[in-house]
Amino acid sequence: MITVLIVDDQDLVRVGLRTLIDSEDDLSCAGEAADGMAAVTAAKETRPDVVLMDIRMPGVDGLVATRRITEDPDLENTKVIVLTTFEVDEYVFDALRYGASGFLLKDTKPTDLLKAIRLIAEGGALLSPSAMQTVVREFVSQAPRSVKPHPQLHTLTEREREVVGLVAEGLNNDEIADRLVVSPATARTHVSRAMVKLGARDRAQLVVFAYQSGLAN
Repeated sequence: MITVLIVDDQDLVRVGLRTLIDSEDDLSCAGEAADGMAAVTAAKETRPDVVLMDIRMPGVDGLVATRRITEDPDLENTKVIVLTTFEVDEYVFDALRYGASGFLLKDTKPTDLLKAIRLIAEGGALLSPSAMQTVVREFVSQAPRSVKPHPQLHTLTEREREVVGLVAEGLNNDEIADRLVVSPATARTHVSRAMVKLGARDRAQLVVFAYQSGLAN
């Protein structure tokens, strides 16, 4: 059973998400919270598999709450999906940098939301091509942007550096394989090794490292 903590300051949104989640046989609502502080407390008490986190809330916002949850060693198995109302949200990149495994627009289709919850719970990262483009567009528009190479950047091979850059472009493993003319399995291996070497929680954080280290244009 995948447990989900719902965090949003709007009662109607929480009710809708709870109804959707509890309608699935393999999903269960672990609890609800209306602000970031309550979200951190609830996460510590219930230790959910996934947190659906709104960003803009009164008091402690979702960004701070995401950072506190992902930095808590007792919650290392808890994943955060950021929910945002706007296609472009200045906090989305920071949410990923602080450990969120991905983000979704609040008008995402119910079936896609349920699929995302299951994907994240299984250890995947939720960054669709359109979502990736949004993050990239927001990040590169911030100026000036200083490059701060990851301390383990030197451990990557040239091919792994290239692969990390392609991940930052929003390419999936099959697309990376096509670009480099290698098998999907080989592309997947390169991505996995790069994540291990850089200590990336997931593919989303790998994108962050790519931009901070100057591996993405």
